[in-house]
Amino acid sequence: MTASETPLSDVRFLTVAEVATIMRVSKMTVYRLVHSGELEAIRVGRSFRVPEQAVNQYLREAFVGTG
Repeated sequence: MTASETPLSDVRFLTVAEVATIMRVSKMTVYRLVHSGELEAIRVGRSFRVPEQAVNQYLREAFVGTG
């Protein structure tokens, strides 16, 4: 289920800083992913909010198995 299929009242939005912490990357990396379209986000004023499901989906798709 994608974030767009979930009722908005049930979507948990994360800040860029929270996403960076979860992914163990810098905030700038998260901004790059958002601006490139690789990571779904919405704009709230001058900041971005990322649906938690979008982070989970990105990490699943980016996962590289070993062996």
